[in-house]
Amino acid sequence: MDRRPDWDQYFMEITHLVSQRTTCRRRAVGAVIVKDKRILATGYNGVPQGIEHCLDRGCLREQLGVPSGQQHELCRGLHAEQNAIIQAAKNGINIDGSTVYVTTQPCIICAKMLINAGIQEIVFDQSYPDELTESMLAESGIKTRVYHLEP
Repeated sequence: MDRRPDWDQYFMEITHLVSQRTTCRRRAVGAVIVKDKRILATGYNGVPQGIEHCLDRGCLREQLGVPSGQQHELCRGLHAEQNAIIQAAKNGINIDGSTVYVTTQPCIICAKMLINAGIQEIVFDQSYPDELTESMLAESGIKTRVYHLEP
């Protein structure tokens, strides 16, 4: 090992590993919620428990011709951030004041959930530009920053 990864690299690499569990045919996204350098919850995008995976059934959004970034409600799956928040809630874990690492910048729905969950910082690798998301996150005071993994 040439060097020990810094905390951002460590958590972002875990976030990318988590994204590999996706059951989405269009995009693999992972989220890791961290506080005091400890992982509180993880999530990846996919359908709810007990529901047939899109990998097996096919993608509803593809079938309906829904473009990326539009009509999020027309999807059988949950986003990675949503699943991470739900996992924390199910296990009684307080995520107020934490940081979320995400492979892709949150959509507006996830941004609103992260605001109300008390997330204080969002670190993401890939941009998913959405003016409303950026505006609401800025207004909320949540710090956002880009962290790209080195190849």
